[in-house]
Parts: sequence; structure tokens; C-alpha cells
Amino acid sequence: MPAINRRLALKQSLALSAAAALSQNAYAAEPAAQHRDAKADGVEVILFQGDSITDAHRDRKRGAANDPSALGRGYAMLAAAGMLADHPSAELKIYNRGISGNKVPDLDARWQQDTIDLKPDVLSILIGVNDLWHKLGGRYDGTVESYETGFSELIERTQKALPETRIVICEPFVLRTGAVTDEWFPEFDQRRQAAVRVAEQFDLTLVPFQQMFDAAVKQQKPAYWAGDGVHPSLAGHALMAQTWRKTVGL
Repeated sequence: MPAINRRLALKQSLALSAAAALSQNAYAAEPAAQHRDAKADGVEVILFQGDSITDAHRDRKRGAANDPSALGRGYAMLAAAGMLADHPSAELKIYNRGISGNKVPDLDARWQQDTIDLKPDVLSILIGVNDLWHKLGGRYDGTVESYETGFSELIERTQKALPETRIVICEPFVLRTGAVTDEWFPEFDQRRQAAVRVAEQFDLTLVPFQQMFDAAVKQQKPAYWAGDGVHPSLAGHALMAQTWRKTVGL
């Protein structure tokens, strides 16, 4: 291996190790996650859905399960790696179908092909930041009410088609830095609360990402976790993966 490649590999290894250590330290006072047996629970197919935070620069031309390029460079890939390592006998098939820029109507438009047809046993959805960000940029006119209604209809559609699928709602989040200004509030919090209500309405698992980052910024500045306030850093994605797995139990 050429010297430059060895140095790059070393840097990447150190960065991943540091991020893992930081995510553990951020919740050092909490007990270690207790993961259920995926095989015993009948979990085989896991699907991550959402916008750019989930997309995380995945290669959309490569959609096979467990393909590192297809899983992206973010929390979905990190969570998938951990699950595959911890549940080797379960023969998990993990997919990422997040698409940058998506809003609830965009999910709805591609839901049959990118979700229903995959028949996931566990479906994780993180959506909401673009529903406001695009509105602030003058490219969308959706309201808090239309966001909540559309999200609820998407869940109803999923449960009708896939009654045995466990649906996980990820709480939308932002950090007050970068692109996130006072202009985002209070409407962003209203949309975040709408997502929580959807989870409560259908008795779904809620991953508390905003709560997680609110605690994290007490230890390190917001830009450390997400430079533009929306898209997580490596440390931010590592923290998300840890919290997702702990909350979902996988």
C-alpha cells in the first residue's frame, strides 16, 4: 500500500475511533444499550427513510442491502454496521432510501417503490427539516398542519400495506448555528412537536434526536455536532446511530 494511502487509512481510523469515544462519553452516565435478538424478534429487513441527513451522500445507483456505498456516510450506515456486527446469525438486510431535499410529499410520491415494495420489518423515518427550510427559501408553501396531516396519512398508508412492520419515527432536529437562525422559530418547534404527535397517535417508537442534541451541546458547541445546524458532523452521526440503536433496541 502506498504511503499516502496508509496515512489516509490511519486518519480515517483515528477519526472513527474518536467519534465513537465522544458518543460514548456524551452519555457516559447512562447504562449500556441492551439490544434484543434481531433473529428471535423476526427482524430481517430494516429500512432507513428520509432526506439528506439519512441520504448522507449514498450512491443511489447501488441499492443492494448492506452495501456500504448504498448506505451512505451517516447515522444509517453506522447503525447498520453495528447491527450487522452484533447480529451475524440474523442475516439482516439493511437499506437506505433517504433522498436529499425530500419533504413529506416527496416521500409520498415514491413510497410504493422505495418502501412498500421492500417490505421492511423495521421502517425508520426522519423527515421534516426541509418542509420548513424550503418554505423559508420560498420554494414551498406547506404549513405545520399539512406536514402533520401528510405524515399521518403516510403512516396510515404504510400500516394498511404492511400491518406487521414496526415503524420508528425519528424526531426532526436542528442546532442553533450555521443556517439555523431565529427565523426558524417557533415554527420548527411546532413541526417537531407535530412529528411527536404522529408517533403518539399511532403508538410508534420515537427516537428523541432533538433531546439528544440539546444535551450534547452542553458539552461541545453546536457546530461541533452539525456545522450548518442541520447536517450532522461525523461525531453527530455517530451520536445519532448510538441513540437510534439504543431507542429501537437493535
